[in-house]
Amino acid sequence: MHVIYGGTFDPIHHGHLRLAVELRERLGVAEIALMPCHVPPHRDVPGATSEQRVALLELAIAGEPGLTMDDRELRRDGASYTAETLRQLRGEIGPDKPLAIVLGTDSFAGFDRWQEWQRIPELAHIIVVQRPGPGLVPDGVPARLLKERSVAQVDALYDAPCGHILQMDPPMLDISATGIRDRILSGHSPRYLLPDSVWQEIRRLGLYGACPDGNF
Repeated sequence: MHVIYGGTFDPIHHGHLRLAVELRERLGVAEIALMPCHVPPHRDVPGATSEQRVALLELAIAGEPGLTMDDRELRRDGASYTAETLRQLRGEIGPDKPLAIVLGTDSFAGFDRWQEWQRIPELAHIIVVQRPGPGLVPDGVPARLLKERSVAQVDALYDAPCGHILQMDPPMLDISATGIRDRILSGHSPRYLLPDSVWQEIRRLGLYGACPDGNF
């Protein structure tokens, strides 16, 4: 099964990385592909450029063969639409291999506002990871879709190339990219919230308001 875990990764941190490792082990796959988006259609413009976020991600996953990076969305102009990405991936891996995308419950709650959202379950499985928040509106489209397509076991994802939704509740580190950016901007250290190699590169580049010659 091919599994992609997308996001802005602005910056990549231990919460992202630990979740990716947990998913790889629970799903029984050889690797998880982290896919940074170029222009997120439903979020503010990232604080670092696409090239900078890629460089930080490469530093973060160095030496971990179970985590890879797929930069295809950065090589496309304009907003990063999931349906377009999945069509491209499906063309590469063929019609029969299972393909899955990872979404947090906060993202899945607005799934019916995504471009071509109806096509996405026809191209891939959806793995919904529990995140803090109010959850799904009971009579909303995402809740109905979950009820119609939900499966209870990982094995079901291997039995079909697409179409299922699996809910997972792995251990989550309470770390956010927003919180890290805020700490850096306010002159506080984000160390141990993200890999040291990533933090050193953020300082070197002066990203998020970091002072290159600061003492923390």
